[in-house]
Amino acid sequence: MSIVDFIPVLLFALFGVGLMRDLYNKLSKGAFALLSAGVLMIVTAGGYKALWKLLYALEVCDFETLNRAFFPMQSTGFMLLGLGMAAGTFFPQGKHTVYAAPAVFSGTMIFVAFMILGAVGLCGSMTALSLRMKKRSAAALFVLGFVLILGMGYLSSRDVGVDAAKNWAAECTNTLAQLTLLLGLRTLEKSGLRERTSMKE
Repeated sequence: MSIVDFIPVLLFALFGVGLMRDLYNKLSKGAFALLSAGVLMIVTAGGYKALWKLLYALEVCDFETLNRAFFPMQSTGFMLLGLGMAAGTFFPQGKHTVYAAPAVFSGTMIFVAFMILGAVGLCGSMTALSLRMKKRSAAALFVLGFVLILGMGYLSSRDVGVDAAKNWAAECTNTLAQLTLLLGLRTLEKSGLRERTSMKE
């Protein structure tokens, strides 16, 4: 199971890098910086947790710090990614637009809010972009991705402990969530997303 945990990380990394390449010339520097920082934080956070599970499964060590860093990093990353996508999709931007990154707090609820708002920003923006490109199938994938991300968040918030069935449910939900995002992006790319000159077309 610890090896399987790397699959959604890889899928999201493919989605994130593809998104960055597709939108590089369509976003302001501020929005693109937010998007990029969010992608990097989410991938790093996922890598931390997968590595923690692998080290634990191999009985190398219980590097609990990697696990503790996961949720704050991932949720903040989703918030940044969502802000960048929403800014590029719904608000006009100049070349010198500057955004402040949200502060990091120690409480859990702020990170739950970051995760939800980030998922709304990302999936809502990608759905709107899909509809602008008249790709309803991609829009449906991003809506499904949003539901799965929320499901993943719910399952992650449960204390699954050593319950293998619950762990597998969380893993499968996470993998499906990242796969739907990647498939949605690939659908838009086939319809010329990278060749578009603007997010507003």
